[in-house]
Amino acid sequence: MILKYVNKTNKFKNIKQIAKQHFNMSERLILKLKNKQLIFKNGNICKITDTILQNDIIEFNLEYDEFSDNIIPTYIDLKIIYEDDYMLVVDKPPFIPVHPSLNYYENSLSNGVKYYFNKINLNKKIRPINRLDKDTSGIVLFAKNEYIQEALIKQMLNSNFKKKYLAILTGVLENKKGTIKAPILRKKDSIIEREINPNGQNAITNFYVLDTKNNLSLVEFTLLTGRTHQIRVHSKYINHPILGDSLYGTKTNLINRQALHAYKVGFIHPITKKTIYLETALPADIKNAFYRFI
Repeated sequence: MILKYVNKTNKFKNIKQIAKQHFNMSERLILKLKNKQLIFKNGNICKITDTILQNDIIEFNLEYDEFSDNIIPTYIDLKIIYEDDYMLVVDKPPFIPVHPSLNYYENSLSNGVKYYFNKINLNKKIRPINRLDKDTSGIVLFAKNEYIQEALIKQMLNSNFKKKYLAILTGVLENKKGTIKAPILRKKDSIIEREINPNGQNAITNFYVLDTKNNLSLVEFTLLTGRTHQIRVHSKYINHPILGDSLYGTKTNLINRQALHAYKVGFIHPITKKTIYLETALPADIKNAFYRFI
């Protein structure tokens, strides 16, 4: 991947300004490209402080090899819902974490992506953009280089990246739609559990009830912030925990995990600048738990 800029307007004084202001590149990535001598002016290696003249062509080469040697490639039947030269988007099944860990050293989603990257001869680090809990299913994006990763994470921070979830909540909600605003903080003496706490991080979740059956509610959630366990904690906060959520609610024989699925995302493609919308179907176990197809 090569980022190319042709100087037609003399808007920028030097190459570093092009990197930072036009391409919104981080200092870290600029330094990396500088040290690798992958910044060019009219086809020649140049300094980031070099001035530019009318019609100069500036290029930033991001096609260098990277390696994730700490991630073992493992075959996983990835359900790819979108792919181009810049990113890979998969529909993560439940019961598999996004990242390797001590208990999931070889069978995380990242292991499967590493195997796939090796198969297509792509020597790049494994860069997940969004993260889902192990038992939550749904859309996970992987950037194919550091520039794409930076661009998408910035969109997540400024709310240009839209995320929607479907969940089954216990009980029937009093209001069909609304907004939950309640700060979230990690619970004292726990490395996993979160709680509502006035000292926590700002957390905002919109909800819309799609259907109700058998004292259960099928709800669409839209995240306006991205806190750990946000939907799970907010659902507990309104006294309607997610069905099957053993951490914030109770287990059930209807489903053997929290009934939560990241089903839709929307973002601006960092290269084409087109808005991308991606959606996945509700998994069978969640559908069965709600409609009782069991």
